[in-house]
Amino acid sequence: MKLSQFKYDLPEELIGKYPRPNRDDSRLMVVHKKTGLIEHKRFPDIMDYFSDGDVFVLNNTKVFPAKLIGFKEKTNAKIEVFLLRELNRESRLWDTLVNPARKIRIGNKLYFGENDELVAEVIDNTTSRGRTLRFFFDGDYDEFKATIKRLGETPIPLNREPVPEDEERYQTIYAKHEGAVAAPTAGLHFSRELMKRLEIKGVQFTELTLHPGLGNFRTIEVEDLSKHKMDSERIHITEETANLINDTKKRNKKVVAVGTTSVKALESAVTISKELKPIQGWTNLFLFPPHEYSIADALVTNFHAPKSPMMMLVAAYAGYDLLMKCYDVAKKEKYNFLTYGDAMLILE
Repeated sequence: MKLSQFKYDLPEELIGKYPRPNRDDSRLMVVHKKTGLIEHKRFPDIMDYFSDGDVFVLNNTKVFPAKLIGFKEKTNAKIEVFLLRELNRESRLWDTLVNPARKIRIGNKLYFGENDELVAEVIDNTTSRGRTLRFFFDGDYDEFKATIKRLGETPIPLNREPVPEDEERYQTIYAKHEGAVAAPTAGLHFSRELMKRLEIKGVQFTELTLHPGLGNFRTIEVEDLSKHKMDSERIHITEETANLINDTKKRNKKVVAVGTTSVKALESAVTISKELKPIQGWTNLFLFPPHEYSIADALVTNFHAPKSPMMMLVAAYAGYDLLMKCYDVAKKEKYNFLTYGDAMLILE
């Protein structure tokens, strides 16, 4: 597959830029892979497609306020820093993206907060925009992290300033383990009421962790997708989760992946015999057509940006031609796209 095959026109007015009053108050396009049938529903109608013994796989990652605004020493130039991942807790080393990158070189110091509460030094260039920073802070680790949270902003991947609602609504209701710089957006549609109704019906929920990084939003710069390298992301699937999913498959019940990050985690931990194994570490798996999925029997996802890794992953799951048809229908039917947009349920 080529990068240009995932280009489509996305009108600005179809981008869902703000959260709805209620989490599950969104539309749901239901796509049947075998027949090509497309249905138009509301998100709570997802209940109609699953039954006792089916398992929903949730990514319990939690977004942290990863966007810091700092100022460069001497010139006082404004610098935007995205904290991607912690490299060393004791040394307070972080892998980051900086903007504008052309102004930042090894040895430069950056200051954050009104009274320079945080100071960082650039110690390495990792990519054209990537920098390794060492933070200097007069306090223990918990105080350091609390200061980052207080000074940081939620990195909403939309062309607008954050609003107060983002702090709560750019998290899933089951978010637990902090480390993501982007929310697993398919999970944003689930309300406590809907999850309780699914549980009453006999549907089970199990959790895994994959911390999405900014690599999901970084421009892919190669036409040949086989040459693209994804950033590594931290992943954790427990033995309990692996056993439940394997047992569900053996009982011929459905495993439902909620979001592209859940699919990526599952595919990163599948064995040759098509069973799921526990895993704790890193994955840089990049999924695009053609790819034969091993675990998920259904996928809940949003409508993704043109030429994005998330769109390519969904195309691999649904089939390229069917997905492009769905996106054309979504535009004609005025579905909302991206972070706070509507949802799609893809069934085998």
